[in-house]
Amino acid sequence: MAFDSTSTYVATDALKQAVNAAVVLERPLLIKGEPGTGKTLLAEELAASLGTRLITWHIKSTTRAAQGLYEYDAVSRLRDSQLGVAGVEDVANYLRPGKLWEAFTADERVVLLIDEIDKADIEFPNDLLQELDRMEFHVYETGETIRARHRPIVVITSNNEKELPDAFLRRCFFHYIDFPDRDTMERIVDVHFPEIAPRLVSEALEVFFELREAPGLKKKPSTSELVDWLKLLLADEISREALYQRDPVKAIPPLAGALVKNEQDTALLERLAFMARRRGR
Repeated sequence: MAFDSTSTYVATDALKQAVNAAVVLERPLLIKGEPGTGKTLLAEELAASLGTRLITWHIKSTTRAAQGLYEYDAVSRLRDSQLGVAGVEDVANYLRPGKLWEAFTADERVVLLIDEIDKADIEFPNDLLQELDRMEFHVYETGETIRARHRPIVVITSNNEKELPDAFLRRCFFHYIDFPDRDTMERIVDVHFPEIAPRLVSEALEVFFELREAPGLKKKPSTSELVDWLKLLLADEISREALYQRDPVKAIPPLAGALVKNEQDTALLERLAFMARRRGR
């Protein structure tokens, strides 16, 4: 297997090497990077390129590692026993398989995405060490061991909200997705909008990278937000013309709500524009 860019996803050489290395080593691929740089989309495109199924486990602050294995619904079993429901004596009827169980028992090699692992408790990654290492886990209620029929390709994403344990990191192949440079961004835009006017791409990227370089910006616009902005500009001719005729010292570009996401950054851009106008007098 050799992962490559697809018709809908632009992968850098470093990212391709990381994916292929993780597959060869049979290690989870830990992907970090700014929000909106395509970490989750990578797993989707990897599964599509392999023609296999993607199993996604979205992690929340309340998610426990055991939920990825299975959950035992003791409450339902107690209720059914009181109502005389058939099959209550079989505990297996009250086990709810988790995403790891689903990936391990799949009839084909699947891609398992553990999305935003850093949202969970600090112990969450360590609680999955053995299961991801040995590709098996024990079901205490039935005494069986669930083993992977086909070792899944595991992709783990993190937004760097908290540090991950060293023991967990040692078992992963790590890659940080750098923010795309202008040439790469042009390729990404071309993938999403193959017939877009070169002038619009040039003007939009000029504004986009100026925004990202603004000093003190709380939230820099991401790749996914640029795509949304371009989609809006393509649908609104008036805003598109406003972009072409924009005064360089004006603060906010047209339809800026797709790029600037809080009032602090809006105020900052307005102050920077005011200072630029004063210097130009």
